[in-house]
Amino acid sequence: MVYNFFGKDFAMEDNEIELTTQSLHELVIKKNKVALTELFNTTPVIDIAEVASFLPMEDLIYIFRNIESTFTASLFDELSQEAKESLIQAMTDKELVSVIDAQSADDIADTVGDMPANLARRVLSAADKDMRADINRLLKYKEDTAGAIMTTEYLEFREDLTVDEAISQIREKGKEAETVYTIFVRNGARKFVGTVDLDDLIFAKKEQKLEEIMNENIVSCRVNTDKEEVGQMFRRYDLNALAVLNDDDCLTGIITIDDAVDVMTEESSEDIQKMHGINPIEEPYLKTSAKSMMVKCAPWIIVLIILGTFSSIVLSSFQASISAIPILAAFIPVIMDTGGNAGGQSNALMVRGLALKEFGPKDYLKLLWKETKNALFIALIVSLFAFVWFMIEQYTGLVHNANIDVDGVQATLWNGLCWNEKFFVSTAVVSMVVALSLFATVFLARIFGITLPIIAAALKKDPALMSEPFVTTIVDVASLLVYFGLIMAFSQLITQTEQAII
Repeated sequence: MVYNFFGKDFAMEDNEIELTTQSLHELVIKKNKVALTELFNTTPVIDIAEVASFLPMEDLIYIFRNIESTFTASLFDELSQEAKESLIQAMTDKELVSVIDAQSADDIADTVGDMPANLARRVLSAADKDMRADINRLLKYKEDTAGAIMTTEYLEFREDLTVDEAISQIREKGKEAETVYTIFVRNGARKFVGTVDLDDLIFAKKEQKLEEIMNENIVSCRVNTDKEEVGQMFRRYDLNALAVLNDDDCLTGIITIDDAVDVMTEESSEDIQKMHGINPIEEPYLKTSAKSMMVKCAPWIIVLIILGTFSSIVLSSFQASISAIPILAAFIPVIMDTGGNAGGQSNALMVRGLALKEFGPKDYLKLLWKETKNALFIALIVSLFAFVWFMIEQYTGLVHNANIDVDGVQATLWNGLCWNEKFFVSTAVVSMVVALSLFATVFLARIFGITLPIIAAALKKDPALMSEPFVTTIVDVASLLVYFGLIMAFSQLITQTEQAII
């Protein structure tokens, strides 16, 4: 990302400078307030925050003391939690008050909720009485609920207010609100009754009352609604803002689209991490310590090692079958990998569908019937291709079948030693056993892939917990049992056929 600046001290080719922590550090070191102000005027704050989070604390303090508070307030909100805490420790009480006053209560509540108690108390002390009350109220809600992510800064008017009166109040109070594009309406009993979009308000007649133009077909949520469900509501109903109601149907806060996007991004990241066997990591990768990464990743790997014991048990139980026909061992990785991939595909589709509420546990039989048809068709195509491909592998010598060597020489189409009945029958039977195993493996893997997330959802657990590594481990055991069962069934046939040909 490249931004244009003036001033030869910071110019690269064509007076362009790349926004990095180092380039921002140089602007601070040279105390170039003009260039810093220009940077904030022309650059999205989120881009500045990404590099500013890695600045030395004295650089951040310089920026907050010398750049207008309208800019630094937004910058503070976008900084990493670690940078915020360091800033709060370094700021004077006066500086902290100016930063806190420029923030919204919900943003400060998010910051305070993750802080050590001593820093949290300092932030609350810096907030004015009304904001402190709002922050404390927001902190009472559970972390994953609508109440925890809502803002208390919104526009709420009585239904008997005229359009002209409402516009006047918007001009008076609008700057303090999180959004002016959606106005929330209550009745005389303070019950939430509807919303008015700003464009409808502008085009309405001045003397009309809000109850005449408001939208009564409204979507709302409760303070205890799960925030993941809130994100789905924004997506489903194409909302800009969502009313959050208490048990008395009174408006207690709102959630805006920017907060909903953050929730959807957070939930998607969490699901992706769980699906790959990682406990959710909240910090950016570059700021996550090795110890934290170990705590998040190692437990799942250890669990999968323990579960992998069952695969080892199956393999050790069929050593005799492997030693009798060694070439069959060469196809074990293919069967296990294919099962894992097939199960991972259906698992991903199920987790996504459950997350988006496209279906639920009650739809399992319908899903099972649909996936049975899909799995049979996919398994058939895969197994037919596999049979042909494994024949090619053996004929070209990519896979060596030592049982049909000619005078100790590997038979391949390159040396012409493969053109005999024994070679054809042996390779065909081996390919058929592996292809049939793949048919069963793909079918079972896809059924497991849809069943395990549904079970988790039915138990009120996150379907992503039944992650791809977990499904793969279970499918590995099942595919090995199928494979060795077929080997035992066909091994006698292979031996008899070879003896009859000889």
